Amino acid sequence: MSMDSGRERLVVIGGDAAGMSAASQARRLRGPDELEIVAFERGHFSSYSACGIPYWVGGDVAQRDQLIARSPAEHRARDIDLRMRTEVTEIDVAGKRVRARAVDSGAESWTSYDKLVIGTGARPIRPDMPGADAPGVHGVQTLDDGQALLDTLGRTRGRRAVVVGAGYIGVEMAEALINRGYEVTVVNRGSEPMSTLDPDMGRLVHKAMEGLGITMVDDTEVTELLTGADGRVRAVATQDAEYPADVVILGIGVRPETGLAEAAGLPLGRHGGLLTDLAMRVRGHEDIWAGGDCVEVLNLVSGQEQYVPLGTHANKHGQVIGTNVGGGYATFPGVVGTAVSKVCDLEIARTGLREKDALRVGLRFETVTIESTSRAGYYPGASPMTVKMLAERRTGRLLGVQIVGREGAGKRVDIAAVALTAHMTVEQMTALDLGYAPPFSPVWDPVLVAARKAAAKVRAF
Repeated sequence: MSMDSGRERLVVIGGDAAGMSAASQARRLRGPDELEIVAFERGHFSSYSACGIPYWVGGDVAQRDQLIARSPAEHRARDIDLRMRTEVTEIDVAGKRVRARAVDSGAESWTSYDKLVIGTGARPIRPDMPGADAPGVHGVQTLDDGQALLDTLGRTRGRRAVVVGAGYIGVEMAEALINRGYEVTVVNRGSEPMSTLDPDMGRLVHKAMEGLGITMVDDTEVTELLTGADGRVRAVATQDAEYPADVVILGIGVRPETGLAEAAGLPLGRHGGLLTDLAMRVRGHEDIWAGGDCVEVLNLVSGQEQYVPLGTHANKHGQVIGTNVGGGYATFPGVVGTAVSKVCDLEIARTGLREKDALRVGLRFETVTIESTSRAGYYPGASPMTVKMLAERRTGRLLGVQIVGREGAGKRVDIAAVALTAHMTVEQMTALDLGYAPPFSPVWDPVLVAARKAAAKVRAF
């Protein structure tokens, strides 16, 4: 128990999705007379949607504050002592305390805890090369990052942008900058954009991006970020070319922000994320929980730990942690790897395993790819859609689905996400009673067309 009052004290490191969901849920279950909650956030903002940043930068979302679900003042009104601009610099596991430093004044102090929640999130990967920290080079992970980028765009006269990396952030930021009237070049290390898809599906994204006027440079490593006499970035250099840039966006992914946890001796997985049990407790530590982008999660299809930094998981982790800290019981069983994105009107969705994922874990499988439409072919507005499906050989168990198409394509992946979670076979999927009317789908939904084709293929074994 905390020395001052006899109440238990919960300390939360990180004021965004996982941390503040945990704090809020714990507060619902236990009042301030039973549980004191202290939360530390090193940035200027709490409980915001990082996923919305590209749409704010691109102008689809008008105001920054629309992305904030709950302000620091709202948290404090619920008896959560949220300390902004305060960075935790050390976790003393044996002493059950954390050291925090006020970012602006540098003042340091220790705070003891009975229960600790680590929600430190992720940090953008910055390439280890000259110019990576130059003015005009931006990662886009936090609301502070988004504000810094918008400030740069407001100050910069030129209209040439280079995006390094073509994953979710890279693709979404390329669209945002096109919307703002920039000339956009995307330099991508992979053979196609969206490495979370198989390359044949990534190719469809590539064509769509070029159709928007984005210059795609694939199979290319950036070697240096060149700066001008003023020290600002002026170009992105590769082995054999230079791409002029007034602003550079780093979209090469994120890593778990687990330096604090590692220094404290807490267990990390092969991706560098914290390892937890089903209750989101850090393994081997009764009074420490972790969630969000700083943890690894179980992939229910492959049976292996995976690093999947997504806001959906972070909020669920927070609910589970808060329930357990608050005296209830909840678990987070794992994920199937569902994600959806868009580049202008092209919708990109995936769930389950890619071909290389299935091969890596030793699964034998068949793949099918079908072309269909979002609505009945004769109904106005029907648009093409490509569905790729992986099914396990002999058993027919669904292993993964990827969908690329126009309006109505992306959220169809949810059918497959449910089927994966339920361990359905493609044969069982063909009997799913999905909603049908000509404005919504063909009489055979595209996902079911793929399932029929996959069922026929695996039956041959």
